[in-house]
Amino acid sequence: MAIAKAERLMNLALCLLGTRRPLSKRELRGSIEAYMEAGNDESFNRMFERDKDDLRELGLVIETVENLEGETGYLARRDSNRLPPVSLDAEEAAALGLAAKVWQQARLAGAASGALQKLRAGGMPEADNPYEGQHSAIEPRIPVHEAAFEPLMLACRDRRPVVFDYRKSTAARPETRQVEPWALECWRGHWYLAGYDRDRGAERVFRLSRITGKVRSRAAKYTAEVPDVVTVRETVASWAGESADRSALIRLRAGAGYPLRAKATAVREGADGWDELEIPYGHGLDAWLVEFGPDVVVVGPADLRADVVDRLRAVAGA
Repeated sequence: MAIAKAERLMNLALCLLGTRRPLSKRELRGSIEAYMEAGNDESFNRMFERDKDDLRELGLVIETVENLEGETGYLARRDSNRLPPVSLDAEEAAALGLAAKVWQQARLAGAASGALQKLRAGGMPEADNPYEGQHSAIEPRIPVHEAAFEPLMLACRDRRPVVFDYRKSTAARPETRQVEPWALECWRGHWYLAGYDRDRGAERVFRLSRITGKVRSRAAKYTAEVPDVVTVRETVASWAGESADRSALIRLRAGAGYPLRAKATAVREGADGWDELEIPYGHGLDAWLVEFGPDVVVVGPADLRADVVDRLRAVAGA
């Protein structure tokens, strides 16, 4: 079915790009075999409208024109659908080469290499990359170990809702979540999915390592507006605990919790085997503190202390 649809979309695009005048639905139906095989006018109209929307989403500029007889026609002018020549200097080419190397250990390695080959064939200069070489000390990589990464990446690209089982840090068992995925972001070595949670009617961020089982896609349209990329990144940063607007005071066992010490804005060594630390307090800090177990005691603020206690009780009850 996927091959048949791709062929149908290609034939429709070629018809719209190859005509000098607008083509009506009737003419398009008589020119494309898949449309001729449609059972009735209603089936054809639904198929055509979906295909037209898909082509527009892929970037094809399709014009709708009404002729003198009042009949609606469609065409895609070549000048409106022609990209300008690729023009990159040596530094820009080096940056793209470095970006492609990032994905060499991930499932996007083939796509990244293919994109570079096409750009070079189009005239992109071969640039000296300071990071090349067998003995380079810098090896840019983005490791992707989660099985959910690839299906979620495709769902974000194709704007398809997904369903998956998700286990929160405080829950003993996973819950089924229905999500309209927006984007994948990597923060401090962990991958997060930002999207619209249909069951909760609000935006949510999910850590990929907590997704269990398979990610199932759904053939349906989004019900919520997708924010711009900058807003999505700010959302992930906030939910991942990167945006802090307050400070928290904690007691940390001496010799423990080095990631917390690295994040601390102030450290006071204690004589009782416990140190006091001031650390930035943002969304997600309670879940992070729970990971250190009995080595951490929250002094304040009170709401953070309560959140940590609730999480610990949930884990103990599991």
